[in-house]
Amino acid sequence: MKSQKIETMISKERVQAKLILQSGMEFPGFNFGAEFPASGEVVFNTGMVGYPESLTDPSYYGQILVLTYPLIGNYGIPENDFSLNAEYFESDKIQVAGLVVSEESIKYSHWQAKQNLSEWLKSAKVPAISGVDTRRLTQILREKGSMPGKIILDEDIEFYDPNRENIVPKVSPKEVTILGKGLKRVALLDCGCKLSIIRHLLKRDVEILRLPWDADISRYEFDGLLISNGPGNPKECLAPVESARYAIENDIPLFGICLGNQIIALAAGADTYKLKYGHRGQNQPVMELNTNRCVITSQNHGFAVDDETIPEGWSPWFRNLNDNTNEGVIHESGRFMSVQFHPEAAPGPEDADFIFDKFIEML
Repeated sequence: MKSQKIETMISKERVQAKLILQSGMEFPGFNFGAEFPASGEVVFNTGMVGYPESLTDPSYYGQILVLTYPLIGNYGIPENDFSLNAEYFESDKIQVAGLVVSEESIKYSHWQAKQNLSEWLKSAKVPAISGVDTRRLTQILREKGSMPGKIILDEDIEFYDPNRENIVPKVSPKEVTILGKGLKRVALLDCGCKLSIIRHLLKRDVEILRLPWDADISRYEFDGLLISNGPGNPKECLAPVESARYAIENDIPLFGICLGNQIIALAAGADTYKLKYGHRGQNQPVMELNTNRCVITSQNHGFAVDDETIPEGWSPWFRNLNDNTNEGVIHESGRFMSVQFHPEAAPGPEDADFIFDKFIEML
């Protein structure tokens, strides 16, 4: 009885909020994090852990993220160290437009934790809502597809669809930088690159030439080109497609990850399409088609390459074993390749790590 009274007192102090989908459905709950409204594409992630990594992933820019695991925040947030040495953030800030959870854990228990999730969100001016039936919400998104939505308190705002414009410039660096030292130089076309990708390259003893998304790569000298992950619709992001074509025409080793897979496929002449609700989560099985090897992967994307449009000289490289969608393409020369999943991610298995070695060998 005593615990029920405490919970009632807490609920009275909390600010009421509401998630509204463009379809008209509403989900009442309580605000935590910043007391601001937010609008974006509502998507869901099925991972049980990894909320600091997910919230700072630039591929989530412009999206309201629904975490399906019921309790979020129980291990808190580590110190805001956004250096390459810190392995629990994927960029230098929170990238999501908003967060939706079933239950927020105010108290946390972890030796690295310095603050709770709500405090971290407040410092970044990002709103969140708890008390939502995320199971029902996820079922709706699976049946009807991802859609625009908004988190509101008192003030109403318009719906926003990030897929209708090129949002890569909002997460790409403005300056050219050089990271690490090595015998080979990799040009990284940063469309919103996760820091884990950079860490995987640096531990393979290469120098990284980190470029903005629309850089003219013909001005630079390098041994191979990597096109990173990033947010939004690949067909709205044209400059990296031209960079991929330049690498192919000049026989420069080429590697793409996530958005980079779609960019390289477009450069080759294939087409892309929007998935109904996307792949966002951990432990997704994919098969390497030339070996029948199964790889357990982490994924975060809402678009895919259309296998039926892949031109001669190219072939599908990996396939998703859940829904048979494309998970990578490779050229018959073996010098141009890309994957739709994240080989740098390791929520458990590190099955896909060998793909980085394959790229380095190509240099």
